[in-house]
Amino acid sequence: MPMLKALDVALIAMNAALYAAIGLLLYYIFPVVAPTVGGVRFWPVVVIPATFALLFGPIVGGVGAAIGIFISDMFTHGDPLLSLTAGVTSNFVCFAMIGYLSHKNLNWRKTFLSLGVGVAVLATLAYLFTTPQTVVNYFSPAPPDPQISIDQALWNIYFVLVIFIVSYALVIAVGFIRPKWRSFTAASVAGSIIGSAIIGLGVWGYTQFFTLPASIGGAHNLPSYAGLILFTWTFATEIPFMVILVPPIGEACYKAFPSLRPKQE
Repeated sequence: MPMLKALDVALIAMNAALYAAIGLLLYYIFPVVAPTVGGVRFWPVVVIPATFALLFGPIVGGVGAAIGIFISDMFTHGDPLLSLTAGVTSNFVCFAMIGYLSHKNLNWRKTFLSLGVGVAVLATLAYLFTTPQTVVNYFSPAPPDPQISIDQALWNIYFVLVIFIVSYALVIAVGFIRPKWRSFTAASVAGSIIGSAIIGLGVWGYTQFFTLPASIGGAHNLPSYAGLILFTWTFATEIPFMVILVPPIGEACYKAFPSLRPKQE
């Protein structure tokens, strides 16, 4: 890691503080818009570290996000080991990757095809492994809650599949409407896929040895498909916010502070 300047440290602190504070605000004051699945929150505040990563690079974006999510986790479930296993690691990797790839001159045609194949594989896995019965079993205590029907579970699966498709369409739409944002949208998808996979595997792996905090369900020894559900939920509910909101925020910042606009590599 290169030597950090005082400005970098200040930006990391600002990123972490905004990420933690606004995330906790949504969680505690507006719980209707901050539902959780297996302890993973609906998290539109990913826009904050994504913007910092875009403007100031991978270290500011990744380290700030890692610190911010750790602070947030301590105020929600309070388990530092779980946070370090899933939240901190996934956030650092995701936003460091976004900061690194955002200004690379990526081959759009190859990126388009690669993202299409990746999303198709993910959607197929979600459909094949996340069956209606597994959704019912995962989202309800044992024995399964009779209020959660197979039809409702099917709608949950279809909703996730639609989000995958819509997310891919958004990336392509932004790429054609705003060509200079193609690298950022591709970087967002790549970072989100890896970060979401770390969360899915991290939470699942954690429960093989420990029990989740009672505040997020207290589950132990989750089945493997639970990791896939968490991965799908995380990716599908975060990527649209980054793709839609960060480009206009970035444009506004570039206009206000032209020195922030980097030269694309």
